[in-house]
Amino acid sequence: MSESEPVLVREQRGAVLVLRLNRPEARNALNMELIAQFGRAIVDAETDPGTRAVVLTGTGDRAFCSGMDLAAFASGEAPTPEQMDGLAVFGRFIKGEISVPLVAAINATAVAGGFELLMGCDVVVASSEAKFGLPEVKRGLFAAGGGIMLATRIPQAAALEMALTGDYIDAERAYALGLVNQIVAPSEVLDNAIAMAERIARNGPLGLQATKELVRLAVTDSAAAQVKLGEWQPLVFGSEDAKEGATAFIEKRDPEWKGR
Repeated sequence: MSESEPVLVREQRGAVLVLRLNRPEARNALNMELIAQFGRAIVDAETDPGTRAVVLTGTGDRAFCSGMDLAAFASGEAPTPEQMDGLAVFGRFIKGEISVPLVAAINATAVAGGFELLMGCDVVVASSEAKFGLPEVKRGLFAAGGGIMLATRIPQAAALEMALTGDYIDAERAYALGLVNQIVAPSEVLDNAIAMAERIARNGPLGLQATKELVRLAVTDSAAAQVKLGEWQPLVFGSEDAKEGATAFIEKRDPEWKGR
């Protein structure tokens, strides 16, 4: 990659925004600039009514993302003031707090911070050749960017095995554990992920936002999810979109969502 190429490539495909990590020479490792640009792109997706879903993928066939850029970390890289806003949004992403639905297109290995990117997404389409893991303990670290929450996604015994050994698993085991929704041939990953995102994007924006927040929150705090349910229900069920959805069903046509 030349110095003039962006570290994050954006491509709008209708209602779907495709974001591609673009540091193939570093196995798409996360440095401060890539994290900041990713955060800014997510803000743009959340505030653009024309974007109903996001697909996240990586450049090349070696890695989706190899995690934190260890060379940058070892050199003491610190964020600039201009990068701070993007980094804050990245923090929300890792916690699953982004309002727009996110589909991961895992084109190759997703480990360490790359695995945590997967966890920040809602649906995962993976290459049959992909590998997954949290190898931080092998480097004297731990999975501080969301990996420690792995037991909210898979059985605790499997989460502890992955996090404590640092060993990788293949796509088949990731699918069996429920980390991955679809396994496809490497050449079909992005197309299948975009197709999934388009299916999601056809649905009502408010309903999607409420559903995503409530499903994720119910896993970690069921009482808080019940409170949020009480807040979301009148807002969504009383919305223009709810009326449009019912009307479109009766009239046998596609709904025209307004997001309100």
